[in-house]
Amino acid sequence: MCRILIAEDEPRIAAFIEKGLRKNGFTTVIAKTGSEALEMAQAGDYDLMLLDLGLPGIDGWTVLDELRHNGNTLHIIIVTARDGMRDRIESFKRGADDYITKPFQFSVLLNRVREQLSDR
Repeated sequence: MCRILIAEDEPRIAAFIEKGLRKNGFTTVIAKTGSEALEMAQAGDYDLMLLDLGLPGIDGWTVLDELRHNGNTLHIIIVTARDGMRDRIESFKRGADDYITKPFQFSVLLNRVREQLSDR
């Protein structure tokens, strides 16, 4: 069973994602801040992280930078309201595996998650 870390500070969005993923057989854990997400990703055995860029404290880009700088190969999908091309490009340059903008249809998120995990 694949374990997914959801780094999202909006309770409604985190609950929506968690409910859908669990219905589809995934194990999930939620981190509400950037520092919590970073700590959990470094210490845990996760297959994928859904990472919001606008987390309180340490932002999502810093979490991404720290993980990649330390050689962490965790699949990371950015899930954010930032829909600008510069943000997308910057996320990929920093090591993100995919990028989804809010609002999104859950089926799109689920397909992207499955695509990232298809090699595991």
